[in-house]
Amino acid sequence: MTYQFLALDLDGTTLQNDHTLHPLVKEYVQKIKHHYPVMIVTGRHHTAAKPYYDELGLTTPIICCNGVYRYDYTNHCVETGIAIPHDLAQSFLALAHQYQLQLVMYTEDGMAFSHHDPIPYMLPLKQWAQSYPIDQRPNIYQVESFEAELNKTNKVWKFVAQGSAKNFQAFLQQPLIEQYFSGSLSGENKIDLAMKGHSKGKALIDYLAAKNIDEKHAVAAGDNYNDISMLSVVGGSIAMLHAHDEVKKHAKIICTTDNQGDGLTQLLKQYFPIKN
Repeated sequence: MTYQFLALDLDGTTLQNDHTLHPLVKEYVQKIKHHYPVMIVTGRHHTAAKPYYDELGLTTPIICCNGVYRYDYTNHCVETGIAIPHDLAQSFLALAHQYQLQLVMYTEDGMAFSHHDPIPYMLPLKQWAQSYPIDQRPNIYQVESFEAELNKTNKVWKFVAQGSAKNFQAFLQQPLIEQYFSGSLSGENKIDLAMKGHSKGKALIDYLAAKNIDEKHAVAAGDNYNDISMLSVVGGSIAMLHAHDEVKKHAKIICTTDNQGDGLTQLLKQYFPIKN
């Protein structure tokens, strides 16, 4: 079969553990893009994925926040998305505070986390963002009040919530969460939550349909639970070696290495053979 489209997860797949693009993956993706569309499909906010988009030299839109919205960097606009209504976001925040959860709020323009009780993984991410020049810097910032920030922004795309095992589980069982939200675990007692109806797979299928590309002619690579939906719908699906067994069940091929090795590059060469 001739494959015509490549969808790539970032963290744990295309990126190494130090959050840099694997050099061999980067080199081969830059060859593929001259022949076939390459799209990033990530859990990240578009502002936090932009450095890699630029480094790869891509021209396609990007699917962000696990399929919540699609962003066009060229025209600086959201093409399609499912935002959380402000009243629902307000109720979410009140509930999260009640259960003493640490949060990240993905707003229209960036990623906001708390000054007083920062979720741990965001501090090095903010430091990473500050390593870029101001005009290229991902918008990752701390706030005194999520409620005040909510009042300033036009859209909230998703929340990341983390807490003690007891509080975390109790929070997820609340009627508001069960009725309106869905998401994927992204760590111990940590979950990405957005409006029901979103997934990487659905967002990818919608884009492929708009471009008249059969999903059987697409290849996707990922490593985490949020990648299952897109691995399940494409013709060529790759799970990284370190992926959980549940993720691997939905892939046609298991990479011979994790994101530190060259296994993904070798598979991309098989799926997209390009003569130098």
